[in-house]
Amino acid sequence: MASRAFTLIEIIIAVAILTVLLLVAVPSLSGVLADRRLRASLDEFNNLVRQAQERSVAEHRAYLIVWGDKDVIVEPEAFAKDEEKKAVAAFALARGTVLTLTLPAALTSKPAGEWIFWPTGTCEPATVRFAGRAGTWTANYSPLTGHGELANYAAK
Repeated sequence: MASRAFTLIEIIIAVAILTVLLLVAVPSLSGVLADRRLRASLDEFNNLVRQAQERSVAEHRAYLIVWGDKDVIVEPEAFAKDEEKKAVAAFALARGTVLTLTLPAALTSKPAGEWIFWPTGTCEPATVRFAGRAGTWTANYSPLTGHGELANYAAK
């Protein structure tokens, strides 16, 4: 009875085919992962906006989204006398990530990095741009609803 086994050439051909398939699949997989990270950053920022809006309405006072060097935070415009002065929510900026705010209706050409939500839940119109390792997105936020409309989205 003859024993069937793979020859060395058959094994080398199989390994070569698997290597080619892997090389084709890795770039598409990294694109999917970049898209997920980029979508997560957009969702996380939109959650921050929603918290600022909901708190302003629920507490009948203005809330700010304030840009810092390493994060973007939500805090009341003015703290009560006995209230601890700390952020109620934060969006951490990873190393190499840039999040910029543009306020098209601002009276000054270089407004402070603060976006206000009034007690009615309305806000200043704003454009927010994100650029990070996963890609870029730009969203235009409506002053009446505070909801962002995606103007640009490009995963790397």
